[in-house]
Amino acid sequence: MTHVLILEDDRASREALEKILLEYSDSICVHAASSYDEAKELLDAHIRYALFLLDVNLGGENREDIGGILFAREIREKFCYTFTPIVMVTAVGAMEMQAYRELHCYQYIMKPFRGEQVKDVVRKVLEKEKQEEPPSVTVKRDGINYQVKCADILYIEAIHRGICLHLKNEDWNIPYITLKQIMTKLPEDMFIQCHRMYAVNRREVEYYDTVNRIVKLKDCGAAVEIGVTYKSEIGRLLSG
Repeated sequence: MTHVLILEDDRASREALEKILLEYSDSICVHAASSYDEAKELLDAHIRYALFLLDVNLGGENREDIGGILFAREIREKFCYTFTPIVMVTAVGAMEMQAYRELHCYQYIMKPFRGEQVKDVVRKVLEKEKQEEPPSVTVKRDGINYQVKCADILYIEAIHRGICLHLKNEDWNIPYITLKQIMTKLPEDMFIQCHRMYAVNRREVEYYDTVNRIVKLKDCGAAVEIGVTYKSEIGRLLSG
């Protein structure tokens, strides 16, 4: 899950930003603050933010107010946010150079902003995260979206009306998604389907036994069956 912190005192702008982000991706969790103090509380929470959208002026018509810039300084003082993207949102263009010079802003959005501008920023941030972080997959369990690291998945099993993720420490039943659907969300070079009911994490395989048609997983007592129609594909994997 990608966490984004919005600091915007104008309710309409704040809600517009939140709506744009939530519509862009269901893997985004928005934390919105209407004041400097609220934003400070969110910053001090045990959450790792991937993007900050900050209004420069938090004083309404008071153009001398630079609460957003002050909060950006607070962000940069935390070592974990030294390079985290900060996007300043404002109608006061004179603040632009100050923000870029002092705070190394990622981008600057002028009001009134367009939805495509915000989405473009989010897209770039998500792509950067995808390149830097270990691969993961978002699944919905009990009505809540969870981000599961692919490295934690040993194998996947098709079950009645869903799938079961066999993780290193526990099993998760995920309803209303098929094995075929989950495979499209996983790195192609990391998982391979070996049976109509199973797919395995190739990095967790100890060996493939095509004679007895089983896949033995590392540090795990489970042996996953190789389907007859998948035997040749496994054979090509071993020979290639």
